[in-house]
Amino acid sequence: MLAGKLFTIEQEQQQADAATYGILWNASHPVFEGHFPGKPVVPGVCMMQSVQELLERSLQHKVLLKKAGNMKFLNMIDPNANPQTEISLQYKEQEGEIKVTAALKFEALTFMKFQGTFVHA
Repeated sequence: MLAGKLFTIEQEQQQADAATYGILWNASHPVFEGHFPGKPVVPGVCMMQSVQELLERSLQHKVLLKKAGNMKFLNMIDPNANPQTEISLQYKEQEGEIKVTAALKFEALTFMKFQGTFVHA
């Protein structure tokens, strides 16, 4: 949905139960015309959707969010000032659920932290 349009994947590292993605936000995407004109900010729902899409890429199947136990938006992502973001995922599948911890950051600046549960779609 967003990959290839709102962001592109520049770097990918897969490990057992973890992945790290380097992404580049597309500052000319139409979402920024309304969020917000002249001062673009990546919407929180788009940050969360990027986590889901990258988790699906790592697992190679679709997932649905069951529970967002802890989600913190710590800093705004201005795609002009911070076009690059690293998204790290740690996940563990157990009893039909996928427990996920994720973070969006660039160097020492953290934009979002997430802990939650997904299920297979």
